[in-house]
Amino acid sequence: MRVLLVEDDVRVAAAVASGLRKRGYEVDCAGSIAEALEAAPVDIVLLDLGLPDGDGMDLCRMLRARQPEVGIIAVTARGEERDRVTGLLTGADDYVVKPFSMAELHARMAAVLRRASRSAPATQQVDIGGLTIDFTARRVLKGGTEVTLTRKEFDILAALARRPGMAVGRDRIIIEVWQTSYVGPHVLDVHMAALRGKLGDPGLVQTVRGVGYRLSTEPA
Repeated sequence: MRVLLVEDDVRVAAAVASGLRKRGYEVDCAGSIAEALEAAPVDIVLLDLGLPDGDGMDLCRMLRARQPEVGIIAVTARGEERDRVTGLLTGADDYVVKPFSMAELHARMAAVLRRASRSAPATQQVDIGGLTIDFTARRVLKGGTEVTLTRKEFDILAALARRPGMAVGRDRIIIEVWQTSYVGPHVLDVHMAALRGKLGDPGLVQTVRGVGYRLSTEPA
């Protein structure tokens, strides 16, 4: 799960980034609006509103226009109600007032990511890697023959199929499939092994070391 942390206070940025990395997030840091706009696409943005080259509210609008599905949490010392309302109306998904605990921030990030996965527009059907995946009917065909999957196995495959050929982080899969940021350490591995066995091609769902998994776009 990739995070863009937009914070001009170096000490605060270092502390928050360290806490997030310990929880398994990949963190990119930006200290200004200009740096934030040059950053690569991410899953979620933690946005300080007081930046040296402009108002974070303006950056929030720009990020939302550029990447509508990205999660944005305003993280700021502005605690007045009018500031919170303005931030949410500008496009932020949530608003965290400094000082905050890492546990609270992590919980809010997980909630935003869950909402984003539920609201993402769904493609009805895709043909990829020799598979036909019907998201609406929740059916998978391989070579014209239906592959019988459990609910979780289908959800895992769907999370990968919506991003064909792209590496999808373990955390992202867990949030989309289990609607939580944490499950047991081997739960995903067990379901993934079962899914691979049923698909009958070990190279179809590829492991991306240190990241997660990728659904191959090449037919078997």
